[in-house]
Amino acid sequence: MKKLILVFMAAVAISCGDNKKEEKPGIQIGTQVEEKAAPAETTDDTVANITIEGNDQMKFNKSEIRVKAGQKVVLTLKHVGTMDINVMGHNWALLTQDADMAAVGQAAASAKDSDYIPTDMTDKIIAHTKMLGGGETDTIEFDAPAPGTYTFMCTFPGHYALMQGKFIVE
Repeated sequence: MKKLILVFMAAVAISCGDNKKEEKPGIQIGTQVEEKAAPAETTDDTVANITIEGNDQMKFNKSEIRVKAGQKVVLTLKHVGTMDINVMGHNWALLTQDADMAAVGQAAASAKDSDYIPTDMTDKIIAHTKMLGGGETDTIEFDAPAPGTYTFMCTFPGHYALMQGKFIVE
């Protein structure tokens, strides 16, 4: 009986030990941090150098870009994913203030021959990159429009719902 009590007490003592598990650094696969209000990486007052990334999770890494009116904008789009252009293509398009993003996005879905830039709505698009597949990069240059808030988006079919942001001209 004494042995049974001793075994029971040992079991209780062991079970009351420290339950802390060793924390190991985790690996994050396919994550991308979104920068909220990313100011332009300006080299001087006349040029705004901007780099924006799109990934295989249908996300841009910036949801807001700020530039000054009249500045020359040098924008580089990097597709940091690995998927093919026909499956997960990305571009960057800046819309006019009066453009309906949903209408542009829906019209773009049937504009495969023109890189999903609807030819009948080019008056609603200020500037755009070419369509990119995983690992590709494109750089465009344009002059920032008048002060105000504009929308940027990806025109690949269905992407505009998630891949969009504000282009603020001050």
